[in-house]
Amino acid sequence: MSSHEIKLQGASNAGARLWPGFRKYVLYNYLLWVLVGTIVLGTMASPYFLTTRNIWNVLTFAAVVSVIAVGQFFVVVTGGIDLSVGSIAALTTVVAAVLMKAGYPAPVAAIAGLVAGGACGAINGALVVKANITPFVATLAMMSIARGTSYMVQEGSLISITDDNFIGWFAGKIGPVPTPVVIFLVVMLIAAYVMRETTFGRRLYAIGGNREASRLSGLPVGQCIFSVYLIGGLASALAGLILAAQLNQGSSLLAQGYELDSIAAVVVGGASLAGGSGAPIGAVAGGLIIAVLGNIMNLYQLSSEPQMVVKGILIIIAVMFISGSGQGSGRKSGWADNLKNALGGLRKRGAD
Repeated sequence: MSSHEIKLQGASNAGARLWPGFRKYVLYNYLLWVLVGTIVLGTMASPYFLTTRNIWNVLTFAAVVSVIAVGQFFVVVTGGIDLSVGSIAALTTVVAAVLMKAGYPAPVAAIAGLVAGGACGAINGALVVKANITPFVATLAMMSIARGTSYMVQEGSLISITDDNFIGWFAGKIGPVPTPVVIFLVVMLIAAYVMRETTFGRRLYAIGGNREASRLSGLPVGQCIFSVYLIGGLASALAGLILAAQLNQGSSLLAQGYELDSIAAVVVGGASLAGGSGAPIGAVAGGLIIAVLGNIMNLYQLSSEPQMVVKGILIIIAVMFISGSGQGSGRKSGWADNLKNALGGLRKRGAD
């Protein structure tokens, strides 16, 4: 064998060794490629897409969904789900608006809103842990309770918010950066630190991966599950405060459909609804992708109905992709692996 052939063979072997790593990198960073693809699509769709004003608008809109998605992620990673997040956000807007209308200062109104959201989350956690009610049913009931309570507290029409301090805190600017963007970035970084660097985060992954094994290992499963619903309620309340400041109002009609948006963001972000996988940064990235797609459809002047269809299709594609990559599916192989094995079997039988 000549030296030239030896070099070619060595290069081929090196390429074969590098390919699995490159494939894994692309597979596990698909969110980056999807986000880049949506940005390119937006640039092609409208010359206004990449303007500074539109970019800030997209990020500001994504802030509310992203904060809720981080709270939803904590629940989903344990194998649960929270359908009450939108209703809790709406209740928070009403509580804060009512208190400011009654003359209470903005800090009191904001704290009361957070307490109301945290209380709803705590009730969800108690229903799941103590009453042993499935998360779907418990949070579905809370969705109705929180929305109905907000109607009663509101007493009719929406309540205007005129407190400049409140609006500045949750919808103002820190330099050139809108406050909602700063808030959701801080929430994301704190959540990422908790999940990667703390015992609590590792326990949540373990519980989502195998709850019974975690219980037998002595982990405080009930305490952890209660905590994630409490976190979800607080995150929804914080998102509600941002939403109230952005719209200058408190209303029981706000945040409708945010349950779907937050779940879509978590799933698109790479988390499995079976639990045990994903990351808060992925949930925020999923929220950004949904916001960018929504902005593109708005630039195309599409109505809300087609946008709902697109969100549903996006969830299906994301779930299929995650299953195909073997992440968090609870199976040794996903749909892509099963299809590949089936085709391999057909080829083998054809060769025989």
